[in-house]
Amino acid sequence: MNKLIAKRLETVRWAAPARLVEVAVCGAMRLPAGALRTGRGPRRVAFARQLAMYLTHVVFGLTLTEVGVCFERDRTTVRHACALVEDRRDQQAFDLSISALEAGLAHLAFGLQLGSYAEVVR
Repeated sequence: MNKLIAKRLETVRWAAPARLVEVAVCGAMRLPAGALRTGRGPRRVAFARQLAMYLTHVVFGLTLTEVGVCFERDRTTVRHACALVEDRRDQQAFDLSISALEAGLAHLAFGLQLGSYAEVVR
């Protein structure tokens, strides 16, 4: 198979979970669909994007580079986003909300056959 075609197929495989997370985060944060695809955006949108990048990495096991490709960001930006979200998980209410999103995404992915639960969390 052509290397370029193989690379595009990989990118598509990564994009499906990222789009699922994006929709879930927009719904949870009451943002319009596609809000995370704007430029930097207001602080609320930027944090939603950071949360979506974190969940894509944690729930679906994509590497920071793969997540960066999905969200058109550098892997160092994804690393920063993950660190910010991890730091906020010390707050009990926030952690509970994120845990619920993680569980819901993992079960939805399993139901949509995006992978088994073991594959989803690698």
